Amino acid sequence: MGEKITIRDVAKHAGVSAASVSYVLNGINKVSDETKERILTAVKELNYEPNLTAVSLSKQKSNMIGVMFPLTDDSLSTIFKDNHYYSEMISGIEYVIRKHGYDLVISGASSPADCLKWIRTRNIDGLLFLGAFPHRLYEKMKALSNPIVLVDTYERYERDYHHISVDDEYGGYLATTHLVNLGHKEIAFVAHHLVNSPVDKKRYIGYEKALKEAGITPSKTFVFEVNESSFDNGYNLGDKLLKDHKDIRAVFASSDTLALGIMKALQEKGKKIPQDYSIVGFDDITFSSYASPSLTTIRQDVFNKGVVAATSVIQAIEHRFSTLQHVKLSVELIIRDSTAKRG
Repeated sequence: MGEKITIRDVAKHAGVSAASVSYVLNGINKVSDETKERILTAVKELNYEPNLTAVSLSKQKSNMIGVMFPLTDDSLSTIFKDNHYYSEMISGIEYVIRKHGYDLVISGASSPADCLKWIRTRNIDGLLFLGAFPHRLYEKMKALSNPIVLVDTYERYERDYHHISVDDEYGGYLATTHLVNLGHKEIAFVAHHLVNSPVDKKRYIGYEKALKEAGITPSKTFVFEVNESSFDNGYNLGDKLLKDHKDIRAVFASSDTLALGIMKALQEKGKKIPQDYSIVGFDDITFSSYASPSLTTIRQDVFNKGVVAATSVIQAIEHRFSTLQHVKLSVELIIRDSTAKRG
């Protein structure tokens, strides 16, 4: 393998100074068109590949967008392994940023200091924060000049940043009203962390509102919490419902992943869906329509949420906003085969 071509090699080949090559590579208009053409020809003929780190430092722009997740373990592997919601959103984000010439970098936030170090050492142009983070992290982020877009966050800090969300409360209301209209009264609500998950809290408010409108008194014994949105956690919760809550015949789960796990547990114990149990999820991830039976759910276009979030951060980087943007996306009830009138 030959030695790596340097900027000096390009300058020698084109018969110009290294400074002139640097100007052209960094988009600085300080050389004639003829000289620029000679330099670009030399770059092509020598297959020169600029040092992107050096270019980003000189331009003060890396063309990299960071996506940050709240880190509960030492790795993000469980997030992508167990929760296909995030995989679909990342697909939408990647689709947009690639089209606009940016690269995607993903990390998990542990401490505010580590988060700041990660952002600064990589010269990140803009950031997407997916989910809820500790309050001290939001305070630290105010020290950055980088545009930040929050996704799925209901905090007092959302007014300080660009913010993308869906109408979670209305989604919870739609899901629960659907089950009530089917004749169900004992309806379970399955959440992640009602205290630590503002998204689930909004969905619970919608659930409670629908019950009260129907003249049903909400019961805390019908509310269940799990650690994370995973298939296994849903499966374990399904087992618990069978053993300890035989009066419940309808479930609204705050994610499709949990709902699908619950369905699997019930079916393995000989229960039929929707004859014995009606199940509603939230998100409408791709797997939901292929489940057996197919899952009734609240659709938020997860891929499109990623598209909107990525578009917002790029527009913020390129200074197209004069004010902070707060976007609330719509939801809709998708009725499939996992719900039916109570027999």
